[in-house]
Amino acid sequence: MLVPPRQRPMTKETRTEELTIRGEELVATVKALVHEGNIRRITVKNREGKVLIEVPLTLGVVGALFLPTLAALGALAALVGECTIVVERVQDEDE
Repeated sequence: MLVPPRQRPMTKETRTEELTIRGEELVATVKALVHEGNIRRITVKNREGKVLIEVPLTLGVVGALFLPTLAALGALAALVGECTIVVERVQDEDE
């Protein structure tokens, strides 16, 4: 009977950052964050801290699949003067 070799489980830590930006910078900032590639989730909050939109991201969610989300962010950007982006990043345990 073959027993597969033991592999070290891939453990990943997450950390969050908050960025306060103007509404017109929202779409460009989110695009730049998505291109970085190590983002798990992006949450957009208004000035009072109420969650306006929460976007879970997985590997490969760029391009055509992300276009409806960018359209929604563009509409949201027109409505808010200032917002906070909460970015949840994934890090390997070794970093």
